[in-house]
Amino acid sequence: MNNYFYVLLAFSMLVFSNCKQVEKKQTPPNILLIVSEDNGPDLGCYGVKEVTTPALDKLATEGTLFEKAFVTYSVCSPSRGTIFTGLYPHQNGQIGLATHKYRMYESFKTLPVYLKEAGYDTGCIGKIHVNPESAIPFDFRAIKGSNFAKKNLPKYAENAGKFINGTDKPFFLMVNFPDAHYPVQKQVEGMPKNPMDGTDIDGPLPFVGADSERLRAFTANYYNCMNRLDESVAMLLETLEKTGKTDNTIIIYLGDHGAQFSRGKCSNYEAALQVPMIIKNPLIDVKGQRTDALVSSVDLVPTILEYANIETPKNLPGISMASLVSGEKETNNRDYIFAGGVGSAVQFYYPRRSVRGKRFKLIHNILYEETNPKVAIYDAHANAHFAGGTERSEAVAAGEIVSNAYKTWENPPKYELYDLENDPLEFVNLSEDKTYATELSHLVNVLEEWQTTTNDPFADPKKLELFNQEIKDIKEKYPTLKYNRDKNFKWKYPEYFME
Repeated sequence: MNNYFYVLLAFSMLVFSNCKQVEKKQTPPNILLIVSEDNGPDLGCYGVKEVTTPALDKLATEGTLFEKAFVTYSVCSPSRGTIFTGLYPHQNGQIGLATHKYRMYESFKTLPVYLKEAGYDTGCIGKIHVNPESAIPFDFRAIKGSNFAKKNLPKYAENAGKFINGTDKPFFLMVNFPDAHYPVQKQVEGMPKNPMDGTDIDGPLPFVGADSERLRAFTANYYNCMNRLDESVAMLLETLEKTGKTDNTIIIYLGDHGAQFSRGKCSNYEAALQVPMIIKNPLIDVKGQRTDALVSSVDLVPTILEYANIETPKNLPGISMASLVSGEKETNNRDYIFAGGVGSAVQFYYPRRSVRGKRFKLIHNILYEETNPKVAIYDAHANAHFAGGTERSEAVAAGEIVSNAYKTWENPPKYELYDLENDPLEFVNLSEDKTYATELSHLVNVLEEWQTTTNDPFADPKKLELFNQEIKDIKEKYPTLKYNRDKNFKWKYPEYFME
């Protein structure tokens, strides 16, 4: 009898223990998505010695660092549209800045909707910056503006604490930090603690090519922004730790696109599209891993959905990165990364597409017979956002190779081709070199196939003609290009692009 009792007791404990394990396994993890503005992989963990980023460096040692991560468009709203929908900008319609009234074609099912349906509480701190914002229905919102002044940065962590402590459900929280968006301030409210100036660095960002005291000053302040970003992230992660939920919270960090220097933001060069990306999954033992797999921001939604145990819709073009983070797979079997670009505003209109392989990169300049307006805007420092742009005299002073690169950027051929292995800064266009004719032709075919597969309206001559005409009509109706201040203004492209 006693033996029977002990056997029954042991069996009951085993069943209870297994139930607890199943329960723990089935509990969805929390997900913290951190997005910074206007910065490339300029962190200590990416080998940049000019910055001091201990919080993000530590995050990399605790997770997986992606050495070749890219976004789909080098401007805020289109890039964020991809983060929210898992679609390329021309697929969701957010092909320009929300402040210039570009908008998604329809109310796509977006990240917070997927997660709320799965029982998550969702929150967003910082800007959303896509149209319509009603398509991104977070349960919790705080600090809704852009905050380019970088004021009250500790409030980001404080609000995060309020949200995390205020829910008993699994949570998804997106925190959008304003650094390193222009203006690039040296120090704000004592952050960063130890700012640097132009005399503390060896030169401007390498892709800029040119060098001057003025450019060094802007570059130093960009690095100060990165240091300030890290201090903000440190406060956020400390707050998460205090909630006691760190051990069940997956952390994803990335930049929304590259830095706003000439040949960076608003272009399709590597400096515009390559971003830092780090994923920490505390539920696995893999730590301090680095991968050179090609990944894109279209992969974020599939990754987050997999972590949340949500089936990924078949129409999404991305590939979950979860197996790369776990070490289950060394590669995602992706050979190419694609990106778009329209110009973000009417005055910046200059559409292009690009494809990047493991060695070669192709840029298709759709209106190649016209001059790229962004070069003159950077040169003239048209507003505070372009203050750190390279002046023509600085480009010329840098020598023939750099000067020619700027000329190519301003008046490009139909196709630009770069050998990233031997020319990672994309200074020498090889598209007219017959030695690379086969590679050029191959990448053109790859790009065109992607445009067909993703229903790119800019690959349709009739739709392109309609959009060109719409741009022309807006310029004629609004000579000072203040169309975005007209309450009645509305883009027509979402209708005819979807036909």
